Amino acid sequence: MLQLAVIRENKERVIKALAKRNLDAQSLVDTVLDLDEKRRATQVELDTILAESNLLSKEIGEMMKLGEKSKAEIVKQKTLQLKEKSKELAEKLDGYTTALSEELYKIPNTPTEIVPEGKTPEDNLTIHEEGTVPSLHEGALPHWELVKKYDIIDFELGVKITGAGFPVYKGKGAKLQRALITYFLDKNTDAGYLEYQVPHLVNEASGIGTGQLPDKEGQMYHDATDNLYLIPTAEVPVTNIFRDVILNESELPIKCTAYTPCFRREAGSYGAHVRGLNRLHQFDKVEIVRIEHPDHSHQALDGMVEHVKMILNELKLPYRILRLCGGDMGFASAITYDFEVYSTAQERWLEISSVSNFETFQSNRLKLRYKDKDGKNQLAHTLNGSSLALPRVLAGILENYQTPDGIVIPEVLRPYTGFDIIN
Repeated sequence: MLQLAVIRENKERVIKALAKRNLDAQSLVDTVLDLDEKRRATQVELDTILAESNLLSKEIGEMMKLGEKSKAEIVKQKTLQLKEKSKELAEKLDGYTTALSEELYKIPNTPTEIVPEGKTPEDNLTIHEEGTVPSLHEGALPHWELVKKYDIIDFELGVKITGAGFPVYKGKGAKLQRALITYFLDKNTDAGYLEYQVPHLVNEASGIGTGQLPDKEGQMYHDATDNLYLIPTAEVPVTNIFRDVILNESELPIKCTAYTPCFRREAGSYGAHVRGLNRLHQFDKVEIVRIEHPDHSHQALDGMVEHVKMILNELKLPYRILRLCGGDMGFASAITYDFEVYSTAQERWLEISSVSNFETFQSNRLKLRYKDKDGKNQLAHTLNGSSLALPRVLAGILENYQTPDGIVIPEVLRPYTGFDIIN
């Protein structure tokens, strides 16, 4: 959530920045500022009445001591009128405060200056490309055919048990999946990230804190009985570890990693771009989260990008990095870099990671602060990234490493799998 003071003091800059998202925010910002003005005016009026009421209460006490009961009764009637007025103002203030919060929740984060303008993924900026696209043998298959051939992932069995988008991994497919999870976690902990195991269900406050609610409510699985949500990413529970926390500046940066299954009720569609592992309702992901000092967060973002690059270089997968345009960024992000792996069998790029800096957008919702050297509370910056999402990484490995004799396991994963080839 944008800070109200920032909107109030930099109205035109905020509107201009949000235009990068193809959002005409003039009306929304005007509504916020109007509600804020009414809220503050009501608060001043309420405070004035309460102060007057307190003063009169003291006067009543003095009158009673002096035996001036009739005068005290007259003043008491006035305090009752003030009490009724203060009750009306308090209700009015609550109404303005609630309406203001609801409007603020509608405003996405403002993109940073280097975020390119644009409306669609075609407007994203490629900033890096690395790796060699392999030349596959004649008759090479996409991964959804490979997994049938080698009997390592069963999509039909997942449909039987649950529904489309819930695959069943088995045999060497399950071991390769587990190997990737362990490998990603090891690379993250070796880089100084503290590993967490977190709940896979979160409450509404947690969803609001990281920006999934109310923006992405329709994309999350919801248990209405207990009002809990299945997590769309480990970012949600991990970042909420620090909700309502005041850190010491010396504790920054904080680096966390976690493996979780992820659940997303994304609308279904048809075609090769969503076949097999390309789009799932349940998938595994290893996440990295950082809590940073505002002066260092963009340097930290660059470090996270380099960290994911290192992993993909070790896996020897061809990839590219995109700086997302304003129209393609997530609601809470100030800047996002997407990693895409090239699938030779599908002849297209597959998104496998997003690395984002949210600046103070999440921490303002979370009330995540640190105490600076002067003892003042300041909002921290939050960042997160996939390190990595497994389905499309696995698809890239299966397709790019296939040979006429089987699927060769990337060398870096062999200590984790215990085998060199799937055949």
